[in-house]
Amino acid sequence: MKTDLIYGIEDRPPFKDALFAALQHLLAIFVAIITPPLIIASALKLDVEKTGFLVSMSLFASGVSTFIQCRRFGPIGAKLLCIQGTSFSFIGPIIATGLVGGLPLIFGVCMAAAPIEMIISRTFKYMRNIITPLVSGIVVLLIGLSLIKVGIISCGGGYTAMDNGTFASWENLSIAGAVLLSVLFFNRCKNKYLRMSSIVLGLCLGYGLAFVLGKVDMSALNVEMLMSFNIPQPFKYGLDFNVSSFIAIGLVYMITAIEATGDVTANSMISGLKIEGDDYLKRVSGGVMADGFNSFLAGIFNSFPNSIFAQNNGIIQLTGVASRYVGYYIAAMLILLGLFPIVGAVFSLMPDPVLGGATLLMFGTVAAAGIRIVASQNIGRKETLVLAVSLSLGLGVELMPDVLSQAPEAIRSIFSSGITTGGLTAIIANIVIRVKEENEE
Repeated sequence: MKTDLIYGIEDRPPFKDALFAALQHLLAIFVAIITPPLIIASALKLDVEKTGFLVSMSLFASGVSTFIQCRRFGPIGAKLLCIQGTSFSFIGPIIATGLVGGLPLIFGVCMAAAPIEMIISRTFKYMRNIITPLVSGIVVLLIGLSLIKVGIISCGGGYTAMDNGTFASWENLSIAGAVLLSVLFFNRCKNKYLRMSSIVLGLCLGYGLAFVLGKVDMSALNVEMLMSFNIPQPFKYGLDFNVSSFIAIGLVYMITAIEATGDVTANSMISGLKIEGDDYLKRVSGGVMADGFNSFLAGIFNSFPNSIFAQNNGIIQLTGVASRYVGYYIAAMLILLGLFPIVGAVFSLMPDPVLGGATLLMFGTVAAAGIRIVASQNIGRKETLVLAVSLSLGLGVELMPDVLSQAPEAIRSIFSSGITTGGLTAIIANIVIRVKEENEE
């Protein structure tokens, strides 16, 4: 395929060009990698030390995962410039799991369910009949809508502010509003560098404003923490397991496999490769397999599930650099950042309203992506019914969780997440309603 690329997949750019392209990718993904652990830590009310360590390990795990995707080991890896980072899709179910059993249960369940995605990578042609674009679009939409609630809570000051009575204070809402408006402003700029770094710039402005207003508590930092070196410790927090959480997390892995397929396909097109034939299937299978394997690996190193970041496909188009060797530079940068506690510590002190102002827009974008996937399908009578029942039950549980208060504990655990409820409903409705329509004909 003819492309406008400066460096193709197997080209090795000079050090200066590779480093510059890698820095742009890093700029595009850095905030997205550290945001999920910050949100989860805030919801679970973890201290600064644990929060900082989770952020550091997210960067470390993303670096290792990116290297595996770009390099490929046996059947694992797409062998493309695929960047991996902490997945937003798992935030809701992980928070629900963490409130039940803490970090051990989160890591245990995420590792136990990771093979689901690895199995799907080998049986994808059969699963595509079950997890259709309509189903995946509904789940992505529900993920975005459920995360918006998390973003709004952060804008108001987070769970800590709820406890101390400062939730939704004018200071918190002003900081969140300033971050949101600045991200929008920079995102609309014609300068490509300002647009690419809009979220980073918005966070920096919000951080500065929060510091001036006395919202940043520097007392939690100590010299020993800042000068030390993070040594990854496998299973630092232990492992736990329960079936209900396993089902909830496992469903998200199924949807992540669909998303990873789309990301690898888009990356292949941008990189000038064919999106049909055995080579294409090998790339997709390897990419999805690596998605699951890297999520399992992340659990070992006390981090959360990883997935391929779609935004990096835009960077490839922008820079004209599709060389997978650039991924090695990105991986090395992420691993180095993860090894220094000062990086995690600085971001762990970020006040909730600063994070909320930026993530609110990001989560809205996730919901919009779900709408685009659904809208790309032909919406007939069957699709309308699947949409209606899935959104009704999914959002119903999300908005009024007490509706399950009389249900058995096992049922309540599985269906307490709107993503799980709506996703399972979409899969079942998509199969059952189609059968009924065939019978009616």
